[in-house]
Amino acid sequence: MMKMLPFSQSGPIGIRNGTTGCNDVNGQLENPLASVAEHIPSCTSGDEMWSKEQEKMSERPEAACRTSRASSITSNGSCASAGESPEKGKKGIKGILTTALKKMRKARPPTAKQVMDLVEKQKLCDAVQHLIALEKNVSGKSVEGLTITQQDIESICDVLKHRVFSVLKDSVLLARTNPELLQQAVDALKEQEKEDQNCTSENLPEQNMQFRPRKWKDLWMATVKESVDTRMKDTSHTPRTENLSAVGQNLLHMGKTMKEDLMVVAQYIKQLYPPEFDVFRTYAELYHHHFASLAKKAAESQLDDKDVYLLLSWVHSIYPKDMRKDRVLAEELEKLELGSLLPLSLSKELEKKYLESEEATIKNVLSKCLEKEIQRWKEDKEPEKLNGHFQSELLAIIVIQSIYNSQMRARDINIVLGEELSCLLSTELAAFLRSYKDAFEDFKEKGKKHRHYRPVLIANINNCSNFRDYTENNIAEKDDNKERILSTLRDIEISSEDVLLQQLFAQLKPIYKKFTENKWECSNEIMNEIIKTTSNHISELRTLKDPFYHSVIEKIHVRLVKDYIVRLLKKKVSMKSATQQQNLAQSISKNAADLEAFCTSNGSKATWLNSVLPKLAEIIRLQDTGAIKIEVATLTTAYPDIRKRHLEAFLHIKANLSRGELKSILGYLADGTASRPPSTPLFSSINVS
Repeated sequence: MMKMLPFSQSGPIGIRNGTTGCNDVNGQLENPLASVAEHIPSCTSGDEMWSKEQEKMSERPEAACRTSRASSITSNGSCASAGESPEKGKKGIKGILTTALKKMRKARPPTAKQVMDLVEKQKLCDAVQHLIALEKNVSGKSVEGLTITQQDIESICDVLKHRVFSVLKDSVLLARTNPELLQQAVDALKEQEKEDQNCTSENLPEQNMQFRPRKWKDLWMATVKESVDTRMKDTSHTPRTENLSAVGQNLLHMGKTMKEDLMVVAQYIKQLYPPEFDVFRTYAELYHHHFASLAKKAAESQLDDKDVYLLLSWVHSIYPKDMRKDRVLAEELEKLELGSLLPLSLSKELEKKYLESEEATIKNVLSKCLEKEIQRWKEDKEPEKLNGHFQSELLAIIVIQSIYNSQMRARDINIVLGEELSCLLSTELAAFLRSYKDAFEDFKEKGKKHRHYRPVLIANINNCSNFRDYTENNIAEKDDNKERILSTLRDIEISSEDVLLQQLFAQLKPIYKKFTENKWECSNEIMNEIIKTTSNHISELRTLKDPFYHSVIEKIHVRLVKDYIVRLLKKKVSMKSATQQQNLAQSISKNAADLEAFCTSNGSKATWLNSVLPKLAEIIRLQDTGAIKIEVATLTTAYPDIRKRHLEAFLHIKANLSRGELKSILGYLADGTASRPPSTPLFSSINVS
């Protein structure tokens, strides 16, 4: 594993003391250019060398020409001048001499001062090339012939390395603000790596290899790591977000920094390097490792509920998804397998903590909601109306919103966690509704003297529609709690509707008795009274929401028809005359028509009831036994829950039937189970004395 190297604030490498090589990185750099200038021995200046060479060439022009040609072959081009074209030679002896001298001057080994000047001008690639040439020149001469030592070269190398890696450390910033300088530093790094490879492949003597390989690529890896760590720790460039904890702010900073920096790497930095550096992978893995290590540290600490949610959101949603919203970044990340920010075991532990916290929070919210609702029932205040319907929707709104929002937050983390929480919260909702039902039953029993008793009942029936809609649309069929919730709601609705109708049915009972008491005389007036009494109650029932209103109207319709049939089965009236029977049949038909018209006009959809009274009237009107049997058959087909006892009680009205005829008609209908159960029972709820 690569040894991670410490870097100073201004750059990764310092100049060394003593004679250690350029690959030693522990020294500290102080005024590197001045330090090097002090240690490098003075040498003949370029102008002096030019004068001496000029004198020699004046004495021996032929030799000058030969020397210039040899020198031009060995000269090395620099990064800056690699594309320059050679100067065309001039004609004549003077031109030949001038060109030859220039080429000789270029062929001379660079001086330490030239290298330092290039460093100062930030021509880093040229500086590396000159340093390598100087290094080769020194290694090829005896000690007596040296004007500069290897130690001097190492001092220069330290300065150059310091400059190069200071630039590379700030690659993310320089990639857009000073790409030329960054390119110089990268090219310098590549030159050193290339020279390391050349020295290794040429099998040079040991004395020439004591400072090679310099391993700048390893230093580059360490520099990138230090740069990543520095940028991920520096939160000063990420604006503070209100109501975000320190943990949340740190997660936001790291995620934002990582994404923005990797986009710079993908778009600007990657192409500066050769493929073997695998630049994007190097940066991405270092950013990921830093982010993951701090996420793990946070997960192992005592996080509050909000921070648990934030961390899980980063682990499961924001980090793996948001990073890939940019197309270029997504393409690069697809090639890597960075993994999750947290180990699986720690992630599961955090999820469990989150689920338990959410479940407890919702349970507490629902309990407080019910307490407030019960308190409102006791207030001497009529419930508010919305669109003409009494409402007590605050309970349903708060309960449903709390559960729904909690589910959506969990789904935002990931779908699996959302499903797990949904099951837990559906259990809590089922338990809450059972408590709600018990509390409401208690109110219905003890609150009958409440001034707004009936509006409160209606408001709470209306409440059930909100819970029902939510349950049907948001709880999965496979969840057993769904049927439990719907069953509880049905119980609340049915029992409350029955309480609402108790008063009406109690008022109608003595009116219905008048039919038999008056032997069906004045039946039209009695039916009008029934309709008027019922109509007075229906006006209040219109404050129910539509599904419940139609349910109540149908119950009223069924009750009005059933109570009418009950009076016909009381055996209080017996008519021998066919005329009397026909008159009674006519009255029943008229009452049936009025009843149907009234219920239909008020919204009843119980059309299955419309034929029962006309069929009974027809049986009374008919005098032929065979015709009666046919009508009985159609009656039993339409209402299969009618039994022999019901028909026998009804035929008591037809006193002109003989025992044999009665027996024959009753034989058409045997007691027992009907051929098919009725979809809506009618006669089965009627007792015959």
